[in-house]
Amino acid sequence: MRTASTYLSFMIMVLSCTCVHALADDAGNGQFWIPQLLGAQYTGIGQHLYPFPAKYSGPLGLTPDGDTQISHTFGVYSGMQITPRLQAYLDVEMFKGGGIGGATGLGGITNGDVVRAGSGLPKDPYIARAYLQYTLPLGGDTAHVDRGMDQLPGEILMRALTVKLGKLSLADDFDQNRYADSTRTQFENWDFINDVAWDYAADTRGYTDGLMLDYAQPTWALKFGLYRMPERANQEALEWPLTLAHGENLELDLMPNQSGTVLRLLAYRNVARMGIYSDAIAIARTDGTQPNIVADDAAGRVKHGFALNVEQPVADQGGTGLFGRLGWNDGHTESFVYTEVDRTVSIGMQFAGAHWGRADDRLGIAVAYNGLASAHRQYLEAGGCGFELCDGALNYGYEQIMETYYRIQAGKCLQISPDVQFIRNPGYNRDRGPARVISLRLHWSL
Repeated sequence: MRTASTYLSFMIMVLSCTCVHALADDAGNGQFWIPQLLGAQYTGIGQHLYPFPAKYSGPLGLTPDGDTQISHTFGVYSGMQITPRLQAYLDVEMFKGGGIGGATGLGGITNGDVVRAGSGLPKDPYIARAYLQYTLPLGGDTAHVDRGMDQLPGEILMRALTVKLGKLSLADDFDQNRYADSTRTQFENWDFINDVAWDYAADTRGYTDGLMLDYAQPTWALKFGLYRMPERANQEALEWPLTLAHGENLELDLMPNQSGTVLRLLAYRNVARMGIYSDAIAIARTDGTQPNIVADDAAGRVKHGFALNVEQPVADQGGTGLFGRLGWNDGHTESFVYTEVDRTVSIGMQFAGAHWGRADDRLGIAVAYNGLASAHRQYLEAGGCGFELCDGALNYGYEQIMETYYRIQAGKCLQISPDVQFIRNPGYNRDRGPARVISLRLHWSL
């Protein structure tokens, strides 16, 4: 198989190299106007969906016949110190392959990397992030950081006001969690990398233009972001000006003690050219047609929501810990950007491998429940389609997802992670499923 040979070629390449870093962590530290390579990565995620029972299927329903797909993401990340307080970052990425079922049919999509595919976009390199970062010192202690993606090496201030301006990803700054944040190294399902009820501003690849302010203190931080929204649901083109459409995000992070507990409280408000589910249903009943949320789109519509995010280290210097998320949005306006979820709760745990003689390995297990607001549910029951869901009908039930992965650290550069996901009521539909997905992930980075 071509996909199998791709994996084999990649493994041979990685295992044959010595994985020696070309740049030291502190290379160029303190030198201005010298671009630095901060990192590079490749992630391949191969997933297989087993056939499952389904009484019927719609155009965006998860395919009951089963599917096998491999996604590939490549990234190169760079930065530059312009002045002592001003930095510039530029990231270039590329996506190849696809997700099972075309990455539709679920609220909790099984592969978080497929968001980088966009919707009908070419599989060419693209600029992921391009922004300026200015830091205003407010006194206090500093901490040393090594070279990393979008992080120049050096000293960072524990008390500071940081400003970012340019092409950004909201998930870099909001709703972070040390145990459930990256589909490339931790859980793969969207439910466990971000709060899926947070319909955050982004184009189809997950990026947008905007401004972020971060006022940081040792035990708390307050963040605010203002971003461009897409012109249409799940589309690449971004709306302008901000008075016409925008996304507002406000997050309070609390780190109250020395145990490592972090509590994040997020609120957001989107203004965009959205449809209203109840209006689309009413129009369809009058016309005797199926409801069409896109046909009801109008400028100035508002969606708002809230999210709670907690991480709690337990042992192994934080290598073992608990996490949880709770999310809600009003659900009366069109799901527009991330996925079709209006209510969510998730909880999980990461275990460090030190207890079985593999200190750098990690084991994760998590469960999530996703739900819909009543108007959204009635829209799908009447045969309406969103950008992720369309079974043609709906026998509503909570979408329930369980995932477990084991991450093997194979040398300094390579991680190999088998993964299993079990999904009841895929797409909130009791008439379909349960579905089972197995996967193998390879992640190489320097």
